[in-house]
Order: sequence, then C-alpha cells, then structure tokens
Amino acid sequence: MPLDEPSWWYGAPHSRMARVLRPVARLYSWMAVRRLSAQQPYRSRLPVICVGNFTAGGTGKTPLTLEIARRLKAMGENPVILTRGYGGRTAGPHWVVPQHDTARDVGDEPLLLARAAPTLIARDRRAGAIAIETSAAGHTVIVMDDGLQNPSLTKDLTFAVIDARRGLGNGEVIPAGPLRAPIEAQLALVDAILVNSPSTRSATDGEAIARLRREFPGPALGAGISVEGDTTWISQTPLLAFAGIANPERFFLLLQSYGGRLAETRVFKDHHAFKNSELRDLHERARSIGAQLVTTEKDYVRLLACTDEAHRLADSVRILPIRLDLEDIDSARLDALLEGTLRTGGYRGGH
Repeated sequence: MPLDEPSWWYGAPHSRMARVLRPVARLYSWMAVRRLSAQQPYRSRLPVICVGNFTAGGTGKTPLTLEIARRLKAMGENPVILTRGYGGRTAGPHWVVPQHDTARDVGDEPLLLARAAPTLIARDRRAGAIAIETSAAGHTVIVMDDGLQNPSLTKDLTFAVIDARRGLGNGEVIPAGPLRAPIEAQLALVDAILVNSPSTRSATDGEAIARLRREFPGPALGAGISVEGDTTWISQTPLLAFAGIANPERFFLLLQSYGGRLAETRVFKDHHAFKNSELRDLHERARSIGAQLVTTEKDYVRLLACTDEAHRLADSVRILPIRLDLEDIDSARLDALLEGTLRTGGYRGGH
C-alpha cells in the first residue's frame, strides 16, 4: 500500500488523525491478518532467509540484505536474492542484468542487490523460488528481500529491521499509523530483530535494544550504517543533498555524522523517477550556492535510467555508498543464525 508517510505517524499515539482513521485501520488489520494465513506456503528445497520490516517506509532492509549475502558468500555458499522489484515494470521471474536493465524496468533496489549476488525479480515469490531451484547456477540459499508479510513462501529464518529513531511510530496499523499489520501478528513471524541506527549507536539506541531483548523472545541485534570508501570529501564543501527514498532523514543524518554541512536538502517521493528539468534545477541551485550535489545509491541508479542529458548531469553528483556495521558480539550472533539456518533450512535440512 504505497503511501506518503504522514508526520503524525511518528507523533503522539492518540493524535486526532489516528483516531479518525482507526476504523479503516481495523479493516486493514483484519485483511492483513487474513492474508497471512490464507494460503499454504511453498516449501523450497533451499533454505530461505527473509529480510523485512514491521512498518511502511525505510528502515534499512537493503543494507541488511546485502550484508547477509556477503556473509553467506564468505561461508562458501552461493546465495541468490529474491525480490519483488518494487517500482519496476517487470513482473518476472526475471534475472537482473545490471549492464542492461534500468530502474524503470526492474526498480532501483534490485540493481543494487545484483551487485552483491545474482538477483531474481518475481512478484509471485513461489514462482521465483521454483525458477531459482530449476536454474543451472547451483544456488544454495535464497535471501528473500522485503517478504515478511508475504505468505506464499516458507521462511527458515526471518529478520525484521527497525529504524532506531522512528521505532514503530504511533503503534497503529495503516492508514492510522505505519504498521503493515498488527504488531502481535507480525512478531509471531519473526526469528530475529535488527535495530538500525542512522550511524553509530547512541545510549538511547542501546536502551531500545535492551527493551526488545526483554520483550521479544528471539535475538535483538543492534547495527549502524557506515560509509564505504573515502569520506574526506563529505566535510570539504557545503552539500546540496537530495533523495527520493522512504526515509530521507536517515541519509541527511548520516552525512552530518561524517561532518557534512548541509547547505540545502531536497526530498522527492520514494522511488521517484527524475526528470531532466529537475536535475537541471538541482545543478543550477548547487552552482548558485557553491554546493556539491550528493545523493543515495538508490537515487543514482534511477538517474541512470534517464536520458543522455541526465547521464551527463549525473557525472557531477557524488554518491554515498553505505554498508551495515555491527559490533563484534552482534556480528557473531548474526553469523550463528545464518549457520544454523544453513544446517537445518529447506528440504536439504531434512524438512
């Protein structure tokens, strides 16, 4: 249910708008719970590791998906990422080819995911799993991106990612709040929670993790986001930062945590398809205030889906490549969860 996120979703739990929309939210809740149990899920012969979130909007699923794929490779596995391809025109099953596919075709996130591991788009996740199983590539494990609320495929290990700053918002279900389904129903689907901070964790984030460890029976891991590669340029010149992602504030805060001076910020809708006129306006504005244009990796791959003029303009835009950063104890816990799933998941584990 794509929505622009209202600010009151993350405000007081009993705001006027939340109260007005609560009857609709109850209907949406009933439909969501019914959908979760409405079909018999397909059991893949491969282990299925799912990354999702409880709420609409950005929490940091993509960095965790990329990190899991990286760790599985280090364990000697041959992972494949299964994703819906939100924002693209392709229903699939379709193997993403970064050299030929564009964000218009497959969406922005699959282009990023395909850099880490072979990536298959399939809106029908069951059909996607079968396509992976019958391919000749010898894949050994499926990483299912954004599949927590999808009941069509049995998961062997499910992570829910929570944004440390926004949490569960006002605790209400769409449209009265950001929850995709009642939290009790969703918690029953989850094996582990990852609390994702914009950068390094703070004392407040530590308290949130401690509270989750008390209330949630499974492991609650903590993580931050770090910038890959050289970061000296971030603090050298004023920045005009722009983003069309679900939670742009995370991006702006990350720049500031590395010393970035934000002369101006521009926010577009999630998965926004940029126009040449918008890019020209950004360049003209950056030049007039003496700022460096900077955006996210997801936004940049969408810039490359534009015209030749957009390609030329994109050459002067800096990108902020990121990765998930876990402390040693939570890194070891993540590895243990993955290794346990590889031993017991899928038909090969004896199911």
